Amino acid sequence: HSLCLEDQLLLTLNYLRCYRTQIELSADYNLAESNVNRTIQKVENALIQSRIFALPKRNQKFSEEDYIIVDVTESQIERPKKQRKFYSGKKKKHTLKTQVIFTPKLKQIVSIQIEDGKKHDLTIARKYLKEMVTYPCIMADLAYKGFHQIKSKLLIPIKKPKNLSLPQIAKQINQEISRRRITIEHINGKLKHFRILTERYRNRRKRFGLRMNLIAGMVNWMLVN
Repeated sequence: HSLCLEDQLLLTLNYLRCYRTQIELSADYNLAESNVNRTIQKVENALIQSRIFALPKRNQKFSEEDYIIVDVTESQIERPKKQRKFYSGKKKKHTLKTQVIFTPKLKQIVSIQIEDGKKHDLTIARKYLKEMVTYPCIMADLAYKGFHQIKSKLLIPIKKPKNLSLPQIAKQINQEISRRRITIEHINGKLKHFRILTERYRNRRKRFGLRMNLIAGMVNWMLVN
């Protein structure tokens, strides 16, 4: 028994959006569980290869006023054999980290990078420095304070000194940064509408990057349509 093309697409989107078990989907679509798995992978591969949901090219022209926002979001995974490698001290869980770079000018996610949960946000940013150097200004949170490689481009909040209060002008600067940086939190929220990224990831980790890029492309498509 096989499904028509529309039902194959609906099944895959149902899986990504609701993250129902493949046993449940096999019952709903009257398919064998192995057939459900093959259908999902086939549709995912076809959507990626179609380039419809590809992230935008990075050779865009930017003015000095343009900026990008960078942040990291985490997705819990099943307990792996190498537990320390994936253990996130922030979440107190085993996770995969996703670095998200968003440009307000294009209203698009322009870069997605996947790393193990143990790695610090700044370590990930340094590893993928080439993803950022072409942009005139990079907005981030205080986790990126030691990012000396792009110090002249980096815009982060002013940290409150110990036992002292921030001057009023510093508070106003922080408010302006937060007002603009909140956009990346909304983007992370849109990504997490897909429950495959919110619930504990039950699948093999090797396809997580493909699915993350596909979902980022879908979010981009929704932002411009």
